[in-house]
Formats: sequence, structure tokens, C-alpha cells
Amino acid sequence: MALEVGSKIPDVKLKTVTDAGQQEASTGELFKGKKAVVFGVPGAFTPTCSAKHLPGYVAQFEELKGKGVDLVACVSVNDAFVMEAWGKEHGALGKITMIADGSGAFTKAAGLELDLNGAHMGLRCKRWAAVIEDGVVKSIDIDDKGLVDTACEVQLGKV
Repeated sequence: MALEVGSKIPDVKLKTVTDAGQQEASTGELFKGKKAVVFGVPGAFTPTCSAKHLPGYVAQFEELKGKGVDLVACVSVNDAFVMEAWGKEHGALGKITMIADGSGAFTKAAGLELDLNGAHMGLRCKRWAAVIEDGVVKSIDIDDKGLVDTACEVQLGKV
């Protein structure tokens, strides 16, 4: 079952990438005691994710921080090296914490997996965005249309 309002974020070990570099982290610790805006994308360097999703959150970072958000994070089923390169290319490092879910463990535990084997892309993450407070989902929007729908936008009114 996919994450929903009131769900606790699954506690999974993975890698994060910030302007300080790559680090191992657990999602339980990452979101503990914080107000976070988290968004998931099917893949780093994919056309829609690179043109709209990551740049949209980078552009609205200061507004999110002004609303009391402690952490803005991006999840993708990519390795930390890819997430780091993608973050650098879009000026996200120092603003967006890039979460490298290389094996898809968090994505599966959250029920947000997207099977793109038919497109030769393997297991990916659905597009989604959530407000999380102290590890609990307060609001969430999930794009169940996969790569077809390009209308995943920041929902500032939900913060």
C-alpha cells in the first residue's frame, strides 16, 4: 500500500547527497523532528524530471524555507553518483537533499514503485510529493499516470 496521510515514513538505509558530499543515512533519522517537503521522480536526467520537477523545487526553495520547511528532498531510484551529478547540474546541492534509492528499497517500502521494464528502465519511483512532519505524512500527491503526466508541481499551499 502506498504512503497516505497519517502514514509513518518507512525507515530504510540509503545514501543522501548534499553540498557536503555523499553520506549513508536512514530515512527515520533524516525526517526525525523536521518539517520536510519530499518529492519522488522516476529518474535523474530524464527529460520531464530535469526540465520541470527538480528545477521547480530549486526555484521555490526559499519560499518553502520561509514557510518553516527544514528539509527539501528529492528521491529517485538512482545511485548516489548520478544524484550528485544531477544535483550539481541543476544548482540543487546546498538546497535540495538528493536521496539516492539505488536499490529501490525505500520506494518499495513506501509502495511508490513504478514498473518501467517495458520501456527498458526497470523499477523506478512514481512521481509524488509530500509534506512530512517528524516522519509522518501530512499531505501527499501521487502521479499514478507515470511518465505520461508532466503536471507534478510544488503544492506550496499544503506546507
